[in-house]
Amino acid sequence: MPGYDVAVAKKKLSARAERREAARATEKLGRAREVLARLEPGGAAARPIEVQSASQIEPHATALPCLRCDGSLRLDEHAAVTLGGDRLRLVKLHCALCGTKREAWFRIVTNLPS
Repeated sequence: MPGYDVAVAKKKLSARAERREAARATEKLGRAREVLARLEPGGAAARPIEVQSASQIEPHATALPCLRCDGSLRLDEHAAVTLGGDRLRLVKLHCALCGTKREAWFRIVTNLPS
């Protein structure tokens, strides 16, 4: 009938359905955060994080939060890589809580005295 707003009541979800819906939403948010992290400094070889020495890389990398659960990251590998004549450091990490893997790129920049 015109002029009437009928609110359609949604069927109440079971506890299991609510958990699955929450898990899907969390997964979707995690994927979106990973995409955004690849655009930030350190997320790709084209945008490395600049540090003064190699000793700063591992503490900086392990201080990054997990993109899925905000847990702490553990170091798996720290390697020197040459891409197009540019020396970079690739750090591979994993989350201690959820196991999500993450990579971070670094460039060592030395400031020479003038």
